[in-house]
Amino acid sequence: MPPVVDPMLRTRAERQLREVRDHLERAERRERRAIEAVHPDHRASAVNLVHYVELRRHDIRALQLDLASLGLSSLGRAESAVMRTIDTVLEVLAMLDGRTTAGNATTEPADGSASLTRNAQRLLGPSPAGRRTRVMVTMPAEAATDAELVDRLVRAGMDVARINTAHDDLRTWSQMHQRVRDAAARHGRSVTVAYDLAGPKLRTGALRPGPPVMRIRPARDAFGRVVSPARLLLTGSTSPEVAPPGDVVVVPVQDGRWPGRRRVGEEIRVVDTRGASRRWRVVETGAAGCLVTAERTAYLSTDLHLEVDGADDETAIADLAPIPAAHRVARGDTVVVRASSEPGLPTGPGEEHVIGCSLPEVLAHVRVGERMSFDDGKLGGIVRRVDVGEAHVEITEARSHVVKLRGEKGINLPDTDLPTAALTDADVAVLDVVAARADLVSLSFVRRPDDVLRLQDELVARDAGDTGIVLKIENAAAFERLPELLLVAMRSRRLGVMIARGDLAVEIGFTRMAEVQEEILWLCEAAHVPVIWATQVLDTLARTGQASRAEITDAAMGDRAECVMLNKGPYITDAIEVLHSILARMQEHQQKKRSLLRRLRSWDREPIG
Repeated sequence: MPPVVDPMLRTRAERQLREVRDHLERAERRERRAIEAVHPDHRASAVNLVHYVELRRHDIRALQLDLASLGLSSLGRAESAVMRTIDTVLEVLAMLDGRTTAGNATTEPADGSASLTRNAQRLLGPSPAGRRTRVMVTMPAEAATDAELVDRLVRAGMDVARINTAHDDLRTWSQMHQRVRDAAARHGRSVTVAYDLAGPKLRTGALRPGPPVMRIRPARDAFGRVVSPARLLLTGSTSPEVAPPGDVVVVPVQDGRWPGRRRVGEEIRVVDTRGASRRWRVVETGAAGCLVTAERTAYLSTDLHLEVDGADDETAIADLAPIPAAHRVARGDTVVVRASSEPGLPTGPGEEHVIGCSLPEVLAHVRVGERMSFDDGKLGGIVRRVDVGEAHVEITEARSHVVKLRGEKGINLPDTDLPTAALTDADVAVLDVVAARADLVSLSFVRRPDDVLRLQDELVARDAGDTGIVLKIENAAAFERLPELLLVAMRSRRLGVMIARGDLAVEIGFTRMAEVQEEILWLCEAAHVPVIWATQVLDTLARTGQASRAEITDAAMGDRAECVMLNKGPYITDAIEVLHSILARMQEHQQKKRSLLRRLRSWDREPIG
């Protein structure tokens, strides 16, 4: 006998649910051509994606409350099988009314999570032992020559090696790739190799460099007393074979043999650029040069003479690198972005700051009132004037009182409809050499479906049509068009999405980032498309060896993706091991949006009371 329920509540819930179902069927008919164009393996997933997008076009919160009052699924975890979930609830509602069936005939798979698991394995390789979420690591340049480094990454648990073609060159990428393959073979592991295409990155132009001056200074306490002297390596080479410790400053000298003639205890005299006389003490000698300590601040420049007390032996400082130039920008200042490639002059607060850009053609599409930000959002402003070949931006946001804006820093235009294609001529040239070896290729700065179609066509033209493709979602246009992008990408058998949270947060605003990354996860789960959770995961740990509380929580959130990306850093193996531990623990508690109630032992004490 069916349980007693409020008949009005049951009838209202069933009516609303059937209305939702009708909308889903109409959406499926409307998108029939796009669905039929996807790879046969993704046909059911494409249908589910269309259903989910249509479901989220309706506010069903009142319906959810009604269903929860009836003790039924409130559709809050329906992403992987939308129509199946709705039909199951309709079946139960019919039974509550004494009917045996609601007459629904969905052909949708019972569990879309199996399709997601299969697609993740196709794209990223098998799940490692002990965790279902893979770990991707960005290869540092040293990986090309340091086999032991790559070996440590594989041993620590790297599942995907990311080679960023925006840096280094073909020879370096090839060496990285081979070392990854060799290390994986030694350890009997499967490691996927991903190539990141650079894309049309919009950056600030060059500034005229400052003078070749180096400042050295000892560490002092709050009272100005020297806590530890500055340490300098005087060497005949600007790139010693053995890198000195991080607190040692390398100072090249013109006579390459001069450092080798030094003895511990000798004192070296130098008059710095200000005319201040300074003395340094030799504390160590070796093949790389001589190590000296300095108790007082000094400003050094090329050709400054170095003399040794009690010895007729002198040399001069060799060529020093120019000081990186920067505009010192404050809130209220104006930054003029110009199409000119001529290096600009650095300026200070209150002045007009003129700087070029790497893609001058975009300035023709910038409009007054649109937002523009610089250097990962450290500066943000509004376009107040547009002239031929330049845009005048009033700075309305600055992360500190004065921000240094240098060349080669990112520019974001979240409100501007940019015509630039995601696949550049340089990317196509890269595909010529990496398509045959890449397990997957990541498309940077994708904005529209044509970008995806172009990449697919280029891969097919190189007999690499089954190469996995990853759409990097890093701008507002890609986020807003994500359903269309996914339907086109599903024409490939192997596909995924990367949430590139750095640029994306700048484009959509940091306050929206938490909401937007959730929506991307939901949509990709509906499409059964694996997700890579990227940008600054355990970044402090990888760089300094010490994690922050906030980034541990962020890494735990990554368990809901199929892969988490770490960037490079001196403590990257520590970061991999910590991430492995976090992901292995979290998978016992969480699967996507679903909380898993495993047996807890945290409160195994005496019975309460």
